[in-house]
Amino acid sequence: MSSNTFGKKFSFTTFGESHGKAIGCVVDGVPAGLEIDEAFIQRELDRRKPGQNKFATARKEGDTIEILSGVFEGKSTGTPIAMVIFNENQKSGDYDSVKDLFRPGHADFTYFAKYGLRDYRGGGRSSARETAARVAAGAIAKLLLNTLHVKVQSGICAIGDIEAKSYDFERVAKSEIYALDKNVEEAQKAAILEAKNAHDSVGGAALVHVVGAPAGLGEPIYYKLDALLAEAMMGINGVKGVEIGEGFHASSLKGSENNDAITKEGFVTNHSGGILGGMSNGDTITCKVYFKPTPSIFIAQETIDTEGNALTCNLKGRHDPCIAVRGSVVAESMAALVIADLLLLNLGAKIEHLKHVYNR
Repeated sequence: MSSNTFGKKFSFTTFGESHGKAIGCVVDGVPAGLEIDEAFIQRELDRRKPGQNKFATARKEGDTIEILSGVFEGKSTGTPIAMVIFNENQKSGDYDSVKDLFRPGHADFTYFAKYGLRDYRGGGRSSARETAARVAAGAIAKLLLNTLHVKVQSGICAIGDIEAKSYDFERVAKSEIYALDKNVEEAQKAAILEAKNAHDSVGGAALVHVVGAPAGLGEPIYYKLDALLAEAMMGINGVKGVEIGEGFHASSLKGSENNDAITKEGFVTNHSGGILGGMSNGDTITCKVYFKPTPSIFIAQETIDTEGNALTCNLKGRHDPCIAVRGSVVAESMAALVIADLLLLNLGAKIEHLKHVYNR
């Protein structure tokens, strides 16, 4: 499988760079006849796009989606759906000063070590600009999930050390930082602006919920649902940790505390995060995603250039003071892509499934 492709049955491949002509994706495995709501896809992209408020980068991009193939008269044809977003607001000159040096915290050093060259303009392929294509692909996945009454939602549960005490997904769309808890939102906003005004950045965490997924999604060994979610989230720029259900806290519990009792009505608790043995159990799937502070900060830092000479890195450009905010939308999209992939893969799990389709 290509390193630029994710998924088996429902898959997507992205292309493009931060300061290139365009970014985009090709989504494969979409069943024919799915209604493709282009306005919905655009709304999803608008949630992630930059330049919307003071809590995000000042880079202004319309992120207007253009569907090139795979859709006819508003429905998927069963062939690959190609989508493109043309970049509009590149300022490549801002990166001339870092052409030959490695920015601390960025992928400059490792890209150069691997390939012997790199696109220094905004990080090129390593830029989070690429994630707009993931959101476009995720929107297609959501359109599929909507037909099966599966809902994926996300929000910010922490900025720095300011953590949400309650989770209200219904209010997320009304919040400039997609905060889940109105009682700590202003403090979280203040933390972002404090870091921004100090020419620094701050980390954060997003919570993703999948509601309505049937039991049995995921493979028993090498394509487990929780492993796939972790891979999907860790592949997002700046993500340094992922928790499923009780997560790291489970290591401090006893079995009697961590087990979820089962009744006729369902599970009493959800420490498992909706996943047992690598497969969904029908409860809400919960995943917490931890983002590091944005590495692009406007404070002088020690580094070296491509020849190994010691230098001081002084950045220019436009950057998010907290990548977790827009990153939460990407995490939500990746969760939708994982569930869509596993739903299609699961169709062959039982002979009854095949009989239902073919013995008519």
